[in-house]
Amino acid sequence: MFRSMGKSTRVDTVKRSTESVPKEYVGRLPDMPSGSSANDKSVATPARLVHLKVDVPILLVVITLQIIGLVMVFSASYDYSFDLSGDPYRIFSRQLIWLGIGIVAALFCTFVDYHIWQRLAVPAIVFTIVMLIIVLIGNEVRHGAVRTLLQGSIQPSELAKIITVIYLAVWLYAKREKLSNISFGLLPLAFILGILGGLIFIQPDLSAVFTIFILGGLMFFLAGGEIKQILILLVVAILVGWIVVQINDTGAARVQNYLLGLKDPTQASYHVRRSLEAFVNGGWVGVGVGKGETKLIGLPVPPTDSIYAVIGEETGVFGAVFLVILYALLFWRGILVASRAPDALGALLAAGLSLWIAIEAFINMAVMVNLMPFAGNALPFISYGGSNLLVSLAAVGILLNVSRQSVQNMENRGRLFGAVVNLRWRDRRRRVSRPYGSTGADL
Repeated sequence: MFRSMGKSTRVDTVKRSTESVPKEYVGRLPDMPSGSSANDKSVATPARLVHLKVDVPILLVVITLQIIGLVMVFSASYDYSFDLSGDPYRIFSRQLIWLGIGIVAALFCTFVDYHIWQRLAVPAIVFTIVMLIIVLIGNEVRHGAVRTLLQGSIQPSELAKIITVIYLAVWLYAKREKLSNISFGLLPLAFILGILGGLIFIQPDLSAVFTIFILGGLMFFLAGGEIKQILILLVVAILVGWIVVQINDTGAARVQNYLLGLKDPTQASYHVRRSLEAFVNGGWVGVGVGKGETKLIGLPVPPTDSIYAVIGEETGVFGAVFLVILYALLFWRGILVASRAPDALGALLAAGLSLWIAIEAFINMAVMVNLMPFAGNALPFISYGGSNLLVSLAAVGILLNVSRQSVQNMENRGRLFGAVVNLRWRDRRRRVSRPYGSTGADL
């Protein structure tokens, strides 16, 4: 009788230890303790399962987004690419090449411990600043701005966004005990963001500047910055933004067009009017992939900034809303990974990268329907552009690595617990004490 009671307790113990691993995280469960019966399916079956140790929902969402992106880039770029270069497949083939490079970067970031960024953050931010300076020196003008290198192949401002998140995560993690002191918190943060924002503003790339400042403020809040410092940062950001809009012709024109468009959509900017036309043509279910016409008769840069309008026309409201749901799922899972991170560094990295991708996606989609002043943000995983695709996939890799570290921590705790109860089993005693009285069992 005592043996059967001990066996029942062992099964309950293993069940409790395996239940500590979240179902959405797939990781190899701790080995089945010695002495358990091979016929006990409640113990043996889970122990034999070998899974990926990553957040599978994130992986599935990104794969889905990437498939949609490839289909829509091909649809949006066929005629545009032919008019631009004489080769209808040039843009799509380049996107495939960058996708391959991005997958390699994602795999590297997935399987390399994210704590390596503590050593690489400073060299990375220095390299980014140097690249931004080289952009200004090279003076490669494209679409009225100086943002790229190597004939438009590399856009350092995209690199600046992810490196800003990484550097701020490492810096805020190191200074987390001193953030309440303005001289160690707010002022250094403003200096860091000011250098990057100033170099990008000169290009000009106003959307990238505002994205970086928004990320900086949100990460400072998540790291535990005091409310009064956050309010000061918010007021300064609003003031600086207003000044930028007043002195910059591009910014002033975009805000003016946005305000006119709110009053009367027919008075919005040309870009927004053609985008709205595409959504109206698409209706609820769309005209069909590849059958959109607005991309052929004046919609600016359909494979890049305007690709959400192409999606709206060819897949309709349902397709456009489905895309919003995918980004919302990705953001939710990223925040969940942050909440389960092994340490504050992992939490800041996961939260910062999730916020960045969500902000980029929201701005791009909101601009196309005139919910925000026009900005040149790419739609992550969807828009044509090697730099954005590369850094977006690298960000996902870091997110997956944080989730891997979380699962491994859970497994280690489970193995440690199993080792302790195994030591007790060598004495032929019950592995763990019961939560209720055990007088009868000890007789």
